[in-house]
Amino acid sequence: MSVVQMVKIVGLGAVALTLSVEWLGWLFCRLWPRKISRGPLKEVFFFPTEVACTERLFTPDSPFPCPCPLPHNVNTSFTRLLGHILSASSSLDLCVFAFTNLDLSRAVLALHARGIPIRILTDMDYTLITGSQIGAIRRAGICVRCDSGAVHMHHKFAVVDGRRLITGSLNWTLTAIQSNKENILVTEEPDLVLPFITEFQRLWDVNDPARRHLPSIAEKTASLVL
Repeated sequence: MSVVQMVKIVGLGAVALTLSVEWLGWLFCRLWPRKISRGPLKEVFFFPTEVACTERLFTPDSPFPCPCPLPHNVNTSFTRLLGHILSASSSLDLCVFAFTNLDLSRAVLALHARGIPIRILTDMDYTLITGSQIGAIRRAGICVRCDSGAVHMHHKFAVVDGRRLITGSLNWTLTAIQSNKENILVTEEPDLVLPFITEFQRLWDVNDPARRHLPSIAEKTASLVL
């Protein structure tokens, strides 16, 4: 066998091997798509969203159909947002400027009823707006702290189970969801989630009511001198 023939045979073998590997990879993806790691969760939702029934998210095991006139079993930006909130199994930290939406309030109360630890940080001024759900949430026994600084606490983010970040321009209000042009990013990328966890804890500590009433060192020193 000549050298030229040998080179041709080797070349054809290499091509055949490459095609076989690609075909096996394609077949594996088709047969076991869930086995392939797609990296951390990343989703983006835009608003306003169409109005749809959300009852199936709260009562998925109910044998009775919802009688409301809204479209059912419709996947919208809002139902996906609700789904992420309701997926909490160990904790929910919520930092939100305005909170008036009844469905989101119902989701938070449902988590509380399941025994999920919840912390909510909000702007003091906006707890007083018409329709604010903060009062009802506090009465249910959920821990809420208010930022009463000179400027607004304008964040809108939540951390679910310490690993899933929900953030964007969306206030938790009916107007924001059904009327405004808004966005939401959902991710489990650690490099993005961890800074929000840190910021929430910082704001939570700063707005601890007990700290506001503790006398400063200067005040203690002055009292001793007197």
